[in-house]
Amino acid sequence: MLLHLRLTVPSELSDDVVDLLAHENRSANLTLSPGASLSPPGDLVECDVARELAGEIIGRLKALGLHESGGILVTTPTSTPFAAARRLERVAPGDPDDAVVWDAVIEQCYAASRPTVSYYLFFVLATLLASIAVITDSAVLVVGAMVVGPEFGTVAAIATGLVFGRFGLSGKALRLLVSGVVVSVVVVALLSLVAGLTGLITADMVTRPRPQTGFIWHPDRWSFIVALIAGAAGVLAMTTARANAMVGVFISVTTIPAVGNFALALGVWAPSEIRGSAAQLGVNIGGMVVAGMAVVVLQRLLWVRTLAAAQRLFARSGQDANR
Repeated sequence: MLLHLRLTVPSELSDDVVDLLAHENRSANLTLSPGASLSPPGDLVECDVARELAGEIIGRLKALGLHESGGILVTTPTSTPFAAARRLERVAPGDPDDAVVWDAVIEQCYAASRPTVSYYLFFVLATLLASIAVITDSAVLVVGAMVVGPEFGTVAAIATGLVFGRFGLSGKALRLLVSGVVVSVVVVALLSLVAGLTGLITADMVTRPRPQTGFIWHPDRWSFIVALIAGAAGVLAMTTARANAMVGVFISVTTIPAVGNFALALGVWAPSEIRGSAAQLGVNIGGMVVAGMAVVVLQRLLWVRTLAAAQRLFARSGQDANR
């Protein structure tokens, strides 16, 4: 897998940037367009690099000051059917699916921390589905609520910001997550209050035994273990570009259902379920943040060595199979 770099480079940095990228095992399709950049004034440099080397190359470009005086744009080609691409992938260490581009991860976290109308709408809709799942004791609706829930990125951003010392990022993500919970709880609690006054729902529907959804408001040691696994899986998926829909479902299993149960219990005033849901939510979010931080720290310290060891092991296994 290759990444495409489009660099706007001040003229005084062009030689250094081209020298950096010109190594035959570092880039392909290297082009220089002198004077093509109008803002900032300078040259346009483009090339393709192996995903495994992108983080190192971007780091060196930033060391040259290009992120301050020029521009760095990273895109992912949909297809690279040419020989040089295969050569780069062969010589690059590890597998592209395992590569971590930390600059891209951090940018993704900043994007996930911006408040948007769609974020709040999805949060409210997911909470509504979770509250209906509580009333009907429907595991299917719990899964539906998890699919709709948008909170995965904000939790990952909190953990990533803490590890990288970007406390402003963690603060923004935390405020977005808390505001999403508050808005959803207020909306769903008001709707459940109206539904209770009209006889559509009763407190008994919430407090009665619920074999399929009772786990939502019963925090225990397994709740924390699930939260740790979910947080680790979610951050690993995000950093290795494997954040697919199923991972989002896995993460949401520990948050959205508890928010829905809390809002519904608040609307029909079921104190025991209010306390249980709040405790469940706190345990889950705390566990996910702790596990997410642990994964990011371990990746920064050990990931490159782990990938190198895995590459040697896989290569040896392939040689043994060919004998």
